[in-house]
Amino acid sequence: MQNIKETAANIGASAKSGMEKTKAAVQEKTEKMTARDPLQKEMATEKKEARINQAEFDKHAAREHNAAVKQANTATAGHMGQGPHHTIGTGPTTTTGHVTEGVVGSNPIGTNTGTTRTTAAQNPRAGVNPSNPGYTTGGGGSYT
Repeated sequence: MQNIKETAANIGASAKSGMEKTKAAVQEKTEKMTARDPLQKEMATEKKEARINQAEFDKHAAREHNAAVKQANTATAGHMGQGPHHTIGTGPTTTTGHVTEGVVGSNPIGTNTGTTRTTAAQNPRAGVNPSNPGYTTGGGGSYT
């Protein structure tokens, strides 16, 4: 059962990553069409690449998180005969299932549905280290 949950969460993370990559490509095309200056066009391309790299980084982080959750749930299930009980929408849960009241948590597990290509072969910059001084996330742009 844990394998199914992890696989579903990974599919969601991949779908979310694919959507972000598609949005980045569309925004780049729009910005290139409206820009007259070659520098602005180059900046649009760099921004797209940064967004794609960030989406890939987020996907890998979500996969690592999903594996850790599966491992924690499997360990807990072996200890008490069942996994932790998670309450959806009331706050972040710990690996023991406790909810911290008044705290809104975020979870990188994707909830979108859909399919996308998930191999790094489509992204030659997959695995770029975000601590690299030349790495930027692009941010600051409007997404309309």
